[in-house]
Amino acid sequence: MERRVVVTGIGLITPLGIGVQETWDALCAGKSGISEITRFDTSEYETKIAGEVRNFNPEDFMSKKEAKRNETFIAYAIAASRMALDDSKLIIDETNEDRVGVLTGCGLGGLGMLERTHQILLEKGPKRVGPFYIPMLIGNMAPGLISIHLGAKGPNSSIATACAAGSHAVGDAYKIIERGNADAMITGGVESVITPTCIAGFNAMKALSTRNDEPAKASRPFDRDRDGFVVGEGAGILIIEDLDHALERGAKIYAEIIGYGMSGDGYHITSPPPGGEGAQRCMNAAIEDAGITGKDIDYINAHGTSTPLNDLYETRAIKSVFGKHAHSVAVSSTKSMTGHLLGGTGGVETVFTALTLLHGIIPPTINLDNPGEECDLDYVPHKARKQDVKIAMTNSFGFGGTNASLILGKYHNASG
Repeated sequence: MERRVVVTGIGLITPLGIGVQETWDALCAGKSGISEITRFDTSEYETKIAGEVRNFNPEDFMSKKEAKRNETFIAYAIAASRMALDDSKLIIDETNEDRVGVLTGCGLGGLGMLERTHQILLEKGPKRVGPFYIPMLIGNMAPGLISIHLGAKGPNSSIATACAAGSHAVGDAYKIIERGNADAMITGGVESVITPTCIAGFNAMKALSTRNDEPAKASRPFDRDRDGFVVGEGAGILIIEDLDHALERGAKIYAEIIGYGMSGDGYHITSPPPGGEGAQRCMNAAIEDAGITGKDIDYINAHGTSTPLNDLYETRAIKSVFGKHAHSVAVSSTKSMTGHLLGGTGGVETVFTALTLLHGIIPPTINLDNPGEECDLDYVPHKARKQDVKIAMTNSFGFGGTNASLILGKYHNASG
């Protein structure tokens, strides 16, 4: 019999706040975390807005020396992991350290470190490149340093599947526990790349919103006037455990992970196929893995990036998978408030999905004033909705045509 896997701890750092409560309250209130970029001079950039994390002090989570050394994405990962571990009340010591692993997703790693170091190299030469350059650049230093800080010595890995990375990390961690290779995993996603080359690169692709005069209204998934996504940053980390392990220690349980699907489009480096065939296969794989039918799903936390193609093609994919039920299931995009955290988004949105199940509150899609062509599903516009949600899906789709879908259920102690 396969082991059941539950969520017992969560940690969030997002453009909406530091910590779970601050973020969740803002999300349910329909607040936007998007504002003008303060990290660098945007005068020559088409896009001047992003979802920056504000009021984050790394020294609240690590020593001053470590805070100075660590790149921002690593600091976010450590901080959110400490939050999640404290929340779970899981104690990691010599009796269980090899049965607790770390698996996180990150799309671009220390891009800011790369930019700064390249400038030093050009201006001052190779001997001025610092010894922390490579360690602070690579994405897998997030799970590496989480392991070092928290003492988790079980399976340790990093996923780099672009915007699907966080969801793939949670899904893969879920499977590690399900097959018995760990009793608990620290998992999720992290990203911090509000940097010149990131914004310039996405601008070159015409992927970003340029609604600079109204930052809070720029991310508008499924709306007729959407003009691209908004880059966000932060981390979403979960402690997930074997159910028996969680019950034995009297853990609080947020939700149960019951299904995971993944697929590849095999179509285009950035564009999804017009019918969303890859997303369809991904969602169907998750539904099959969960042993349910599409009609059992009450809510979908959509990928919903606010780009013209994604929102249309994801809507088409949902209609293909769910048939008539597509118009009965609630669908919302929390990216309307957080922006798109790239590799971190799947971790953050899995936390949101677990909280939706726990509290019976569906976060809204803000800025949905005039639904776009073919975008005619129930996107929970403007205001959060109180609704008993028993089973929910969260989608993440990445460049290269890589897709991930997770299904979470309200926890119940009856077997099966």
